[in-house]
Amino acid sequence: MFVIGEAVVEEEIAREGFACDTLKCKGACCTLDGGRGAPLEDSEVPELVESSKAALHYLPEERRRIIAEHGMYEGPVGQRATVCIENRDCVFVFYEEGVARCSLEKAYLNGETRWRKPLSCHLFPIRVSQGQRTQLRYERISECRSAVERGTREQIPLYRFLESPLTRRFGQAWYEQFRSECERRTGANG
Repeated sequence: MFVIGEAVVEEEIAREGFACDTLKCKGACCTLDGGRGAPLEDSEVPELVESSKAALHYLPEERRRIIAEHGMYEGPVGQRATVCIENRDCVFVFYEEGVARCSLEKAYLNGETRWRKPLSCHLFPIRVSQGQRTQLRYERISECRSAVERGTREQIPLYRFLESPLTRRFGQAWYEQFRSECERRTGANG
């Protein structure tokens, strides 16, 4: 473990190779068993509601019906998550050629919204938890084996792969300090 600003960082984050390979994993992170969708920060709920207007047209009718009947998020304040379908798919998932895709992200990438997707999704496989200090941990799951293999093969460290969401969460100055410390720990040179 090491500390950068407000965050305690798990050592493995500095050392792991990682680069998503959705053609192999089929977007598994959006369809994990467990009964809860993507964790949401309370401040993200208005962004989710606003962005869903553009994202809905990417979803099949069944998903739009579920959102109309059950809403797009659930849980009490401080413990919200997107609605999950059959204890598996996030309600915002649609499929393209057998790969689970995020309709929120599709709307963002097509310039229809300013909000990309929940931060918990953008940061995955890093999980952020709050305690006395913010903690960053690497959630290793078998579904991401191809991402680890690709990142290792292509020499893309997890901390570089997730530069955008880490900067989104902690800011550019924090990320630069974090990257520098990861490089120092691994002997990498920028």
